[in-house]
Amino acid sequence: MIALEFPEPSFNIKVELGKQMIFDAFRKKYVILTPEEWVRQNVLASLVQKAQYPQGLISVEKLLLVNNMRKRYDAVIYDHDRKPWMLLEFKAAAIDLNEDTLKQTLNYYKMLQCPYFMISNGQQTFCAENKNGLLSWLTALPVYNF
Repeated sequence: MIALEFPEPSFNIKVELGKQMIFDAFRKKYVILTPEEWVRQNVLASLVQKAQYPQGLISVEKLLLVNNMRKRYDAVIYDHDRKPWMLLEFKAAAIDLNEDTLKQTLNYYKMLQCPYFMISNGQQTFCAENKNGLLSWLTALPVYNF
């Protein structure tokens, strides 16, 4: 498991039609503030502000075909050649990170074939690396050095 350090929150939150909305700087729009969205925003803020991952190379909620079904990945970090570098899967804090979560992530991961993937519910964060087809769990986030 990897310990993430969350920065002091500086989110723009508003209420619209009785629902809390949070401004997503990656999608450049307000989205409904669900428990999963809260985790996504905090983890992404940590990756950008603390781990120095490039915000401009993070893609959020894009279409992906998995077994001929339209799915959306939670986030992907790209390298400077616009190749997927890390797949990110987020769950609400109340959701256990278990075998089902891993299976879902691996289905998306197979389509992207990037060197890393990460799963987080804000309480627990796991990251794995694929080296020559062998997955290994990491104890720290990989350094983005492109």
